[in-house]
Amino acid sequence: MKKISRLAALLLAGMMAVSMTACSGEPAQEESSAAPASDAGSSTAEEVSEEGGDAASGYLEQIQERGYITMSTNAEFPPFEYMEGTEYRGIDVDISQKIADKLGVELRINNTSFDSLPLELETDKCDFVAAGMTIDPEKDIDFTNPYFNASQVIIVQTGSDITSGEDLDGKRIGVQLGTTGDTYCTENYPNAQISRMSKAMDAVADLARGNLDAVVVDDYPAKMLAAQNPDAVVVLEEALTVEEYGLAVKKGNQEMLDLLNETLAELEESGELDEIFAAYLSEEE
Repeated sequence: MKKISRLAALLLAGMMAVSMTACSGEPAQEESSAAPASDAGSSTAEEVSEEGGDAASGYLEQIQERGYITMSTNAEFPPFEYMEGTEYRGIDVDISQKIADKLGVELRINNTSFDSLPLELETDKCDFVAAGMTIDPEKDIDFTNPYFNASQVIIVQTGSDITSGEDLDGKRIGVQLGTTGDTYCTENYPNAQISRMSKAMDAVADLARGNLDAVVVDDYPAKMLAAQNPDAVVVLEEALTVEEYGLAVKKGNQEMLDLLNETLAELEESGELDEIFAAYLSEEE
């Protein structure tokens, strides 16, 4: 009896469904195919959330679908990123191209001020940042594993009486806005007159003209900038800080972070990362 009752109920439900479909004027086949598609989409999102809370699930697929990945930088920081004519060049540019190649997409570059780079990530204007950026856990962005060790150094005029960091308090110091040099000088030299500029190049130019007493900037850019003014400025040997560079992504974008770390690890293992460094660091020596 239970089998017969179930069969009757099923037949009755089927007849009602056909009747309702006929009244609506819509094909029954289209109605039934739309519902599973919607359910599949929501269940996939739920599965991703349950399987690790990956808020960026599908992010890489979206990049591949649109055909390009966007990197934001401040192309005033040789040898990591700079302009050569109308072309972007530098260590970070080459690393970023490897990331784009791994996904099989075009690399697009946003060139902006260094201090606005975290906002580029926050407002989704880029997929990642590559800008010789010091890893700082206090920043509201996520960093990759380190790929380069750096330090802050002092550039002074040739013949200056400044010989170490101990001589900087009370002096006129030029820094690039938003950098480690800016933070370090602000915290350690309360009596200094600090000039914050969007380009380290402009600070060194002011130093050469005698408008500043010193410039504090990362070591390799310092060497390249000093080499452009060999008679006017010199780089002191003392390192004020020791730091590590990392690429950066929007907070919580684990899928993008994993891609960057994976690419950096592959480049290091293959020796390509050393080749990139050698190509640019040998240029400034």
